[in-house]
Amino acid sequence: MAVSVSRDLTVQVLEDVNAVKLMDRQQALQSAIQRGEPKCLGVTQVMLGLMVISYSIPLLFTELTEVVTLGVPWWSGLMFITAGVVSIILDKHCSMRILQVCSVVSVLSVLLSVVAAIIYSVDMDRHLETPCIKDIHQACDDEHYATRLSRGLKSSLLLFTLVQTAISAILLFLIIRQRRSFDQYTSLTPAALVPPDLN
Repeated sequence: MAVSVSRDLTVQVLEDVNAVKLMDRQQALQSAIQRGEPKCLGVTQVMLGLMVISYSIPLLFTELTEVVTLGVPWWSGLMFITAGVVSIILDKHCSMRILQVCSVVSVLSVLLSVVAAIIYSVDMDRHLETPCIKDIHQACDDEHYATRLSRGLKSSLLLFTLVQTAISAILLFLIIRQRRSFDQYTSLTPAALVPPDLN
């Protein structure tokens, strides 16, 4: 805090250099985060989550496999939506607390996406498409079409999950990079920056 005394003995409290630096750094953090476009990434995550959930509905009408039994599309889709909503909130209200929440949610999203991708891969490996057994009318049986549909949907869900993993990892990378450049200012709080009243 800087104090100046004029010739008529009036005391003026000048702006604190540290407070100005902190405010400048917070503005720089907000603009850096917005340059990373967390809102666009968040909207993409929400859309992917909705697509995963909607694509998984036909799986309920096919053979129940590990993917459906464990509810993988539903908990992974909800995690994608949650990560997207937190990213959108980060874009609108940039603060260190929301930045921390977004980084935790992004880590969880990456981990759950990897787990979901593993479950999809194992399930597709265990439940192969049944061969076409033609009936009198030269058409394949219903089981062939059901397993083919199930496998196609699981392939799509696996692709969406891998895209979600990439988006969450990119967002996490951007958050960590921005956070490292501003860590030296985290110990300063706005309450500590208010100059005392000397009058």
